[in-house]
Amino acid sequence: MVIKKTISGRVFDIVNYSFMALILIIMIYPFLYVLNYSVSTPALIKNPLLLLPAGVNFRNYAILFSNADIFKALFISVSRSILGPLSMMVVTSMAGYAISRKDLIWGRFFRIYFIATMYFTAGIIPTYLLYKNLGLTGNYLVYIIPGMVNVFNMILVKTYIESLPPSLEEAVLIDGGSELDAFWRVLLPLCLPVNAAILLFCCISNWNSYIDTQLYNAMNHNLYSLQYVLYNALAVQLSASLDQAKAAAGNANRVTEQSLKMAITVVTVVPIVCVYPFLQKYFVSGLLVGSIKA
Repeated sequence: MVIKKTISGRVFDIVNYSFMALILIIMIYPFLYVLNYSVSTPALIKNPLLLLPAGVNFRNYAILFSNADIFKALFISVSRSILGPLSMMVVTSMAGYAISRKDLIWGRFFRIYFIATMYFTAGIIPTYLLYKNLGLTGNYLVYIIPGMVNVFNMILVKTYIESLPPSLEEAVLIDGGSELDAFWRVLLPLCLPVNAAILLFCCISNWNSYIDTQLYNAMNHNLYSLQYVLYNALAVQLSASLDQAKAAAGNANRVTEQSLKMAITVVTVVPIVCVYPFLQKYFVSGLLVGSIKA
């Protein structure tokens, strides 16, 4: 059956589509501008909108990747964005499974205890002193260990497990399996949507984080993350090695400090842009479960 739209309905569709297209342009244009600027020749940029690159120039990226510190920072960011989320998922999933048990001793106390930590924190100075006493300052593990427990993600996992039929776990126990068998072999694989959601949360958080580097690893150049390198480039100055490389190359008209900053920005954004579309469906479905049964 074909429903013929009225004039008011068509006008509404046109206005709605136009508004959404405008929102799309507003969201995409900053990324397009940064990308175009990073591959443009600064001396040829005449149009401030820069809808297209002004003279294709990849010298910014050549100078950027000629610096060994960039590769170190890239390795730190990639490794922490993989190890951190995976370790967080294992610990958080197990904790979420534990507090979802109705027969857990002092279960109500533990649930309130975990939720209270979402509202009350120690603050920066006590946290720094704690990490220092634990030997985590100037240590790569400061990127991994503190983030292994995330209460918000734990609640998402708890809610998702509670939405699964109890008969699944009972079947494993009847067949002679233990609760660990039920969790690892049955429940955890079924938690793929919520696990993908919390993995995406944690991956983006680890990739974009630079405050922990500034607070705990600023004294160790080998532990700088890519975002912290970008922070230094935008807030202070580019590293001396990049300036020396630019001067040695003799490309003052093709490479500027601003274009190098744009190139670093592109390098930090592209990986997340590539990963997000593959996890988006799990991200949405995982969050919907948490919103239905909180």
